[in-house]
Amino acid sequence: MLSPQRDTVQGIDPTQKGEPMAEHDFLDEMITKRTARNQEFPQLLGAARRRRELLHTLAERREEQHRSQTTIAAAMATSQSSVARLETTATDAKISTIERYADSLGYVIQYHLIPADDAAGESAVVVH
Repeated sequence: MLSPQRDTVQGIDPTQKGEPMAEHDFLDEMITKRTARNQEFPQLLGAARRRRELLHTLAERREEQHRSQTTIAAAMATSQSSVARLETTATDAKISTIERYADSLGYVIQYHLIPADDAAGESAVVVH
């Protein structure tokens, strides 16, 4: 289970390379307030973090392959703007869309069920 005290999404300030955040900031306050209204909010936030990490990793792979969003969009039979939205927003994309994106880069998405208590602090994406 995620803790509102852990990172921007999971207790670590991404600008500090994994070091704990020193002060309680606006984001911490917002997470605390939202959690008070909805006890599942930390889990929702964690799911968004994992999706964002996956989509960010796919964008990095695209750039490493020196391929444009337009090229990937053509391979996915979609628009360049759809690929840009996948890469730049914390979208709740369909699994089939993410799978098509990965396939266009020569990857497949595999699923692993991990107990929630064991997943905290672990990377959501493993690339082989």
